[in-house]
Amino acid sequence: MAGKKYIRVVGAVIVNSDDEILCAQRPSDKNLALKWEFPGGKVEQGETETEALTRELHEEMECRIEVSDKITTTVYEYDFGIVELTTYYAEVLAGEIKLLEHVDMKWMSRENIGDLDWAPADIPAIELIQNKRELSSR
Repeated sequence: MAGKKYIRVVGAVIVNSDDEILCAQRPSDKNLALKWEFPGGKVEQGETETEALTRELHEEMECRIEVSDKITTTVYEYDFGIVELTTYYAEVLAGEIKLLEHVDMKWMSRENIGDLDWAPADIPAIELIQNKRELSSR
């Protein structure tokens, strides 16, 4: 039996001026159908994580982003492969967000993002995002 496919992906945690976070819902015909995720995608060979994230958001949502702080890297084994997800905070610089890849999107407060049915690899980042506010207010 061959080893599972190892997939490096990046996700953008986009925060708006109201401190709400962009959550995107996966299409029903893909792996992790209708699960929620941070938008992003695969890192291609020869690309940095930041370049991949900028390119993927342009392709999936037609917006230009600025990538800032790294949040975390999580490795999660799914039935279709092993996913290494690195999440970064990001800000939309230009363009209105369009759903070219996802079936739905929501802006949600940090407190409530955990209410959605997330892809498992995204959950550790959600916990860190939710704790960030407490850390910054100390």
